[in-house]
Amino acid sequence: MKRLLSLCLAATLMSHAPALAQRRSDLRIKEAFSTSVLDYVNPLVGTQKMGHTFPGACFPFGGVQLSPDTEMVPYSVNGAYQPEAYEYCAGYQYDDPTIVGFSHTHFSGTGHSDLGDILIMPAIGPLRLDRGSADAPETGYRSRFSHERETASPGYYSVVLDDYGIKAELTATPRAGIHRYTFPQGEGRIIVDLTHGIYHYEGKVLWANLRVENDTTLTGYRITRGWARTNYTYFAIRLSKPIQHYGHRNNEQVTYNGFWRRFKVGENFPEMGGTQITAFFEFDFEEGEALECKVALSAVDALGALKNLEAETSGSSFDQLLVRTRNAWEKELSVFDIQAPQDQKCVFYTSLYHALIHPSLYMDVDGRYRGIDHNIHQAEGFTNYTIFSFWDTHRAEHPLMNLIHPQKSRDFAASMLAHYRQSVHKALPVWAHKGNENWCMIGYHGVSVLADAWAKGVLTPQDVSPDLLLEAMINSSNIPYYDGSAEYVQLGYVPLEVTGNAASVTLENAYDDWCIARFAQSTGRDDIAASYHQRAQSYKNIFDPALGFARPRYRDGRWKDDFDLLDTHGQGFIEGNAWNYSFFAPHDVPGLIERMGGKAIFEARLDSLFTMELPDKYFEHTEDITREGLMGNYVHGNEPSHHVPYLYAWTDHPSKGQARIRAIMDQMYQNKIDGLCGNDDCGQMSAWYIFSAMGFYPVCPGSDQYVIGTPYFSKMSLKLENGKELTIVAHNLSSKNSYIHSVKLNGQPVQGPFLHHKDMVEGGILEFEMGPGV
Repeated sequence: MKRLLSLCLAATLMSHAPALAQRRSDLRIKEAFSTSVLDYVNPLVGTQKMGHTFPGACFPFGGVQLSPDTEMVPYSVNGAYQPEAYEYCAGYQYDDPTIVGFSHTHFSGTGHSDLGDILIMPAIGPLRLDRGSADAPETGYRSRFSHERETASPGYYSVVLDDYGIKAELTATPRAGIHRYTFPQGEGRIIVDLTHGIYHYEGKVLWANLRVENDTTLTGYRITRGWARTNYTYFAIRLSKPIQHYGHRNNEQVTYNGFWRRFKVGENFPEMGGTQITAFFEFDFEEGEALECKVALSAVDALGALKNLEAETSGSSFDQLLVRTRNAWEKELSVFDIQAPQDQKCVFYTSLYHALIHPSLYMDVDGRYRGIDHNIHQAEGFTNYTIFSFWDTHRAEHPLMNLIHPQKSRDFAASMLAHYRQSVHKALPVWAHKGNENWCMIGYHGVSVLADAWAKGVLTPQDVSPDLLLEAMINSSNIPYYDGSAEYVQLGYVPLEVTGNAASVTLENAYDDWCIARFAQSTGRDDIAASYHQRAQSYKNIFDPALGFARPRYRDGRWKDDFDLLDTHGQGFIEGNAWNYSFFAPHDVPGLIERMGGKAIFEARLDSLFTMELPDKYFEHTEDITREGLMGNYVHGNEPSHHVPYLYAWTDHPSKGQARIRAIMDQMYQNKIDGLCGNDDCGQMSAWYIFSAMGFYPVCPGSDQYVIGTPYFSKMSLKLENGKELTIVAHNLSSKNSYIHSVKLNGQPVQGPFLHHKDMVEGGILEFEMGPGV
């Protein structure tokens, strides 16, 4: 039985077509033999350079991301940051020649990292418990591999480990990772390395435990201190073959071992504990015999992991579980149907795939989960999720979920409010993962996520108390010790003495305050609305009238000395410069235009942003900005500017914005291994593309308004969760006819540059009449 080679892989890896086609036929799954939407997804996109995506297997929004790790670069050595660690935020870099093993937790597209929990690696030959090095893999258990014998598609990953002749295949359920290792004849083993991790450092593993329950079942846990300050990962492993022999090494100096010293714990002893545990389990294999290894995770306890294992994998083979996972991806991805060339289809569906990885499930099958207070809670009436990268994802990822996945958005909101109730700070998530707040980035953008869901009717009083929502928003915006909030309220801006990101914090806080004002107004709390509308004008307090740009101020009101409009480092802005950040007042674009000096200057500034040169010296100290993500001085490779090309809608020449948007889509999203121009950031970069392809974008989440951009495909349709369908047609679209001449919604002309969410979710036909530039 032969399966058609994945269309995306054919486009990106054509030189490997014969090997890939044969390997894809090995899936042995009837549903996979015909071309489907899955064939337009290439999980390898973004695994080279800045994308920081992973190629492995996961379930949509699943709690397990089972993927190969090609290196373990420590985050720090002797207290010194190791810049190379940044390249391994997802554990995998395409250019690496070896694979260390397959771990079960990964972020998709982040610019900081953690996880890489519970690494498993199959091996044969002499027992080696060190990782070895890429230059000399034979000194450890890692193996060389070739992309010619590597396959990645939604819910499935496979690779041949060249040093061992072992074929590794991976799939995943919502709470479990499923491995299948096909061995040559003779003795083989798996290594379970509980010391491995992403952004690792000496001392990160606080404790690890592994128990051999019987000859086919293992349980255990490890506790790490990383970006998640206290992360509990419990696991249960079910093996398809009985263990013949096993042991472990605890590579630490133990000062006190008590009466455990009476045992020879390193070999065939069923309980292992320590901070540097690497274990091995050996089996006898016939030629071509496969070992299936099912690994379920829990943040609660080992019993929870066992329950998850039984509920999701019991009685099912690797192939059967793979069918379920691929069917789940097929259902998720098929909400869109597009008419486009093959290459563009690949970019679109790969973007959609990346947008559906996070947030991630963080709850056992019985509803228990570990809260932000590290107590065990029971989810009542909702599914608990984690990995909330709100500085990134409030802009487009969460608005996209409000459009295509409103029920998921309700669960996200319930998870956020559970976090708030458990928080000793009485705060919504800032950047939260694995039952921890990691406080990354700035702002209180959980406010924006909730306000957007409310404004679009995704959250209603039937779902959640408006009083609770308002309480959570107000408290989150008034934590006096968080990023200069006390000074912000007192002075109307955050002083530079308080934080080096003062200008960015002021701008983003002002937007969040507008979200609170709009929400309060919608619930009849006009007194609170008036207060927060005033706070929302704080962005004006850092606009230097002499420059017409945002500029940080000191506590006494003076402007920052030696100010450089172009430098992305040390100027009061986070991961951006004054040129880009000065366009951030999405809640008050008319006021922003006035602050810059009027409509003509505003438009000229936009023109200059996209055409001027930004020399390397201005971003060489900012690792999240690279040349690939720049268009002139416009930074698309990072989030703060994502709305900027849509600001042309407020000028006399919106067609300029249409040209910029199309150029960004053409140049910065490509069907290549390095096809992302920056970190995908938990789906935000991809969500921008999906909205832009539809022809509109949420410039100001917290309102129900979309700003019209330009459609990218001649026709596309979206199956809405309410059973209705939105069809988007671009008449006469071509390379020459790429400008909007008129817009109709259900036959009625659309006046002005705005669409509204309530109209979109009613379905119907959105028509763009396209023509040459005017």
